[in-house]
Amino acid sequence: MELLQLEENMKTILNSSRFVHSIGVEEVSYDLAIIHGYDVTNACIAGILHDCAKYLSEQALLSECIRNHLPISETEIKNPGLLHAKLGSYYANTLYGIEDQEILDAITYHTTGRPCMTLLEKIIFTADYIEPNRRLIPRLQEIRRTAYDDIDLAVYMITKNTLDYLKSTGAIIDDQTEKTCEYYEKLVIH
Repeated sequence: MELLQLEENMKTILNSSRFVHSIGVEEVSYDLAIIHGYDVTNACIAGILHDCAKYLSEQALLSECIRNHLPISETEIKNPGLLHAKLGSYYANTLYGIEDQEILDAITYHTTGRPCMTLLEKIIFTADYIEPNRRLIPRLQEIRRTAYDDIDLAVYMITKNTLDYLKSTGAIIDDQTEKTCEYYEKLVIH
């Protein structure tokens, strides 16, 4: 499916603020792909589709994952909103014809990250956090600047920021995010 068609599809299923966010992620993914030497088309496809299942309620996310035999972790049972990434990857494949596993993985891990991400996974993970329509959060400007110079350091900063925030609010923390933070901390902090 052509990128323009994917954008049109997202415009029809996502609410206006989620669509604006997805366009922002697509645009930042394009920029990061150019700067870090990655294929811009794949980056844009992953960027526009990263939240393609975000329009569903938590109950619908759970139901759809069960119906389609997608694995659900204990953390995802407690926080079903996380399932939009896994289900989004499934939808990208089954509804939008995306067969490139790297794109599908970038959608799957755009929320929690994972240790040893591919460049595309890091691009989508980072673009989702730094896109220009995001509300201003602590260290966001610094992370935005860092992303264009050192994407591994940006991934570490994002996961650290996220974990600090989740811990301060007492929210449920996905093990994958902690593992990602530990991996990138070791990678970038010498």
